Amino acid sequence: MSKDKSKGDGLVAVNRRARFDYELGDTFEAGLQLVGTEVKSLRDGKANIAEAYVSPEKGEIWLINSDIPPFSHGNRFNHEPRRPRKLLLRKKEVNQLFGAVARDGRTVVPLRLYFNDRGLVKLQIALAKGKKTVDKRETKKERDWNRQKQRILKTFG
Repeated sequence: MSKDKSKGDGLVAVNRRARFDYELGDTFEAGLQLVGTEVKSLRDGKANIAEAYVSPEKGEIWLINSDIPPFSHGNRFNHEPRRPRKLLLRKKEVNQLFGAVARDGRTVVPLRLYFNDRGLVKLQIALAKGKKTVDKRETKKERDWNRQKQRILKTFG
């Protein structure tokens, strides 16, 4: 069994805030164009995509502001922690994302950064629409009610 499988499903980072701030639509699985020390740092389980966003620029899709800290045993050729990283998608998917962003005013949000079953780094992204403050309150109220309901069922059920 490989090292990343022992930690679960190879999950490196999750953007938990995305489900609260956005109504998520279609999801896509994208590869990342990385350098060697970035992959080694990800294998250590160190990354942060909470503040990251996806930006379509010049016919390509880029992951901006994601934080992959420098590899601890890296030398002077270690990578830049917050550099823009190119996402690897099929042309059809790129066109679909460009169309949704330009036409509908949608946002592309990173959801999860993980290693797939072949050991490759993947990023799950979603087409999203921003929630209003009222919708966020409704989501929080519904989550609190479900939590309360579970407590009641556990005690009296």
